Amino acid sequence: MTAVRRHLPLIAVVLAAFSLLLAYLNKARCAGPVFSEFGRSENFDLYKNQLVCYSDIQLLWLGRDIDRHVFPFIEGGITPDGRLFGGTVEYPVLSGVLMWLGAIPSSNDAEFLFYSALLLTPFALLTAWMLAKLGGHRVLLFVATPALILYGFHNWELPVVFTAVAAIYVVTTAQTWSIRTRGIVAAVLLGIGLCLKLYPGIFVLPLALYVLTEGKRERGHFDFRGAISVAGAAVATVVAINAPFAIAGFEGWRASFEFQSLRRADITTNSIWYWGLLPRMEDETVYDAWVELLSPALILASFAVAAAVGWWIYHRHGTYPWVGVSAAMLCGFLLFHKVHSPQFALWLIPFFILLRVPWQLIGAYLLADIAIGIGVFRYFYDLGAGIDPSGGSELVTQVGVWGRAAGLVVFYVLFLRASYVPDESNTMSRDASPVDAYTKTSSP
Repeated sequence: MTAVRRHLPLIAVVLAAFSLLLAYLNKARCAGPVFSEFGRSENFDLYKNQLVCYSDIQLLWLGRDIDRHVFPFIEGGITPDGRLFGGTVEYPVLSGVLMWLGAIPSSNDAEFLFYSALLLTPFALLTAWMLAKLGGHRVLLFVATPALILYGFHNWELPVVFTAVAAIYVVTTAQTWSIRTRGIVAAVLLGIGLCLKLYPGIFVLPLALYVLTEGKRERGHFDFRGAISVAGAAVATVVAINAPFAIAGFEGWRASFEFQSLRRADITTNSIWYWGLLPRMEDETVYDAWVELLSPALILASFAVAAAVGWWIYHRHGTYPWVGVSAAMLCGFLLFHKVHSPQFALWLIPFFILLRVPWQLIGAYLLADIAIGIGVFRYFYDLGAGIDPSGGSELVTQVGVWGRAAGLVVFYVLFLRASYVPDESNTMSRDASPVDAYTKTSSP
């Protein structure tokens, strides 16, 4: 077992590579070789929902000027009816750059899928290595469950997952650095993550509170300067990355944010709003207004409660559980946001590895995720084919939507009280309390 544990990071990387191969082959079922004059695979239009081989990567080959190799945002914008044009994409700037890089050697959507997969793979392999170092055998949840196969190349999630895990890895393992230094480096990584897919930015608050409170252990007083430095490093990183795009093409840069703000919680979003609130409202305009009000309000409330509970834990036990608070905040975001795409499971799985929560609940959540990840596309197919979905794909989709929602509520609570999983050095007891675990991983 000692030899297996010593080589576990390498084993995790190999398993991740195999899962990514399966992920690519799964999505490639929707690829050419018969293409339209615009490089669109005929198989994609015919089978993407029926065979559940849809990917945003293939879809966005057309419609965002990716096929024309236009550098993102600089000459783009948004029309009055909410359509993006001129190279602007609906994601933060670094994801746009990754999309552009994957398109450079591509002349059709099949090649775009292939080169994008090559571009994204190293991020997954590095994430697997870090998670194996931090979480031991629990890394199998990332490298050997269906999520990586279903969603590895569904969208551009793997780089942002890497940044979030890397931030935690730095704080946990760089023991020769001070807490403040680790926090600042982690904040830079989270800032980069925000420029990929936004969500790592929410972790800056608990990280800053962690650095603030650990200052009392390291310096004998609250480290306000360190906490401010953490927040400042994240903000400076985001500004430095976004500023060139905003200066070179403000309208194209701004359009990506406007697109997201205009997006409705409709049938494509898999949210509790569409499946729970809309059926109870007669006027869709009123429904949209309620969602625009309730979604951000409840997200911010969930953030505040998680941060406050973390502060209560700190006062009771002496260490601020920033990883658990971050995980709970992510649950609140996923639950109440108006969009809950299936691939967001990749955001959550690292916290299943890093925080000790019951395996049974993890398994139930992953089953619900599979239900939505497969059911929703079959549901779209049934609707398009004129098949009544109520007894089949619609039921599976609703099981996925409400199963995930229930899981997020449960994990919101459990993450806040969970202990931190022992890292590779095994310096923490497997039965350590949240306080003991966080203390041992954060001692200078």
